[in-house]
Amino acid sequence: MGLRTAKGMKDIMPSEMMIYENVIDVIKQKFRSYGYLPLSTPAIELFEILSAKFAAGESSDALKETFKLSDQGNRELGLRFDLTVPLARVIAMNKDLKMPFKRYQIAPVWRDGPVSTNRYREFMQCDVDVVGCKDVTADAELLLLISDIYSTLNLDYIIILNSRKLLKGLIMLANIPEQLINEVIISIDKFDKIGESGVITELKGKDIDSSSIDKLMMMFGNFMDMSNTELLLYLQQLCDNGQGNDMLAEGVKEVYTILKYLDGYDLKLQVSPSLSRGLSYYTGPVYEVSLQNSTVKSSIGGGGRYDDMIGDYIGGKDKVPAAGFSLGLSRIVDAIKIKQTETFSYVKLHVVPIKTFQESLKICQQFRSKGIATSIDLKGKGLSKNLTYADSLGIPYVVLVGEEELKQNKVKLKNLKTGKETLLTVEQVINELKK
Repeated sequence: MGLRTAKGMKDIMPSEMMIYENVIDVIKQKFRSYGYLPLSTPAIELFEILSAKFAAGESSDALKETFKLSDQGNRELGLRFDLTVPLARVIAMNKDLKMPFKRYQIAPVWRDGPVSTNRYREFMQCDVDVVGCKDVTADAELLLLISDIYSTLNLDYIIILNSRKLLKGLIMLANIPEQLINEVIISIDKFDKIGESGVITELKGKDIDSSSIDKLMMMFGNFMDMSNTELLLYLQQLCDNGQGNDMLAEGVKEVYTILKYLDGYDLKLQVSPSLSRGLSYYTGPVYEVSLQNSTVKSSIGGGGRYDDMIGDYIGGKDKVPAAGFSLGLSRIVDAIKIKQTETFSYVKLHVVPIKTFQESLKICQQFRSKGIATSIDLKGKGLSKNLTYADSLGIPYVVLVGEEELKQNKVKLKNLKTGKETLLTVEQVINELKK
């Protein structure tokens, strides 16, 4: 039997897992500071929940990439491909929740898609959502929150903003039949991934008229060199001159209002009319985050407004507006690993007993009681091997506990970075490390 992980899956070793946990700590702290509460949902959902036409949509890559399974009762099930569809189910099943309902969830999701560098089939998502607020104030707060998170993580990010209504309005200007609009959106969303020629090839495969394709490409080509202000002004003038449509006007208003709310904040934000996000449940503003000057080329987060999905699960005419964002934790960690130059460790101190294990164990407990993460040599290795061990794990300090030191009620503190050794009391070591 050849030992290996399943394709697209990976083990996360301690050195990397510590980065994950640190990033998650930052994200959780930010979520909570903006008033969001934790929620947990099952990894396995009924397949009919995941495959509903108002959820992922029959044409979406997410549904095609869903891991399907069945239980012993032959019920069709699936591993969740995101955390948004399960949230919609939760809201639909709990109609007495106070609105707005602001939640976050950090958990793994699965997609049986292509595997490449920085792209896995199992990955962690960090979702944050506002349910029950129809105004784009919710979208503005989400963009402020995610900007806060990426800035705190010291990532060189850019937020791409658009509205599905704006994009639909442009597609309508190209005389695309209504029944093909969602198909065209899925292709347009790949503009940055497969380029103009790739999008054209896909659109031709959907039997889109060549003149309509040419008009779409001309529009999106012209938009690339425009600033946010120039783009919105141009589109607004189209509508004012009667060359636009109501859908386009609504989309322009949504994007303009969000930018107005965020004016004065140091957000790296760019409007892109081609952005759609691939999932069919988005109804209004959509946003995606990517890194600048990084080898991680895939997006590191995305989201938007989905005002129909929850109401469709409930049934009837009631709408439950919602907006949310998902941070791509695996890709964020990959980006941080590339930048990281030193080995990181939770452990700040490694104690080396020199024929003094019993006494050293008590000293370890003193350090731990003061919040200093401490390890101790359990194998009786020599000093040189202990120093190599601690250094390889990124532990910055070593304490040597020998019989001579104990006679003086002291220990020897060694800074592995500078090589400096100091004879100190346990209390003095605690004070030194607390600095």
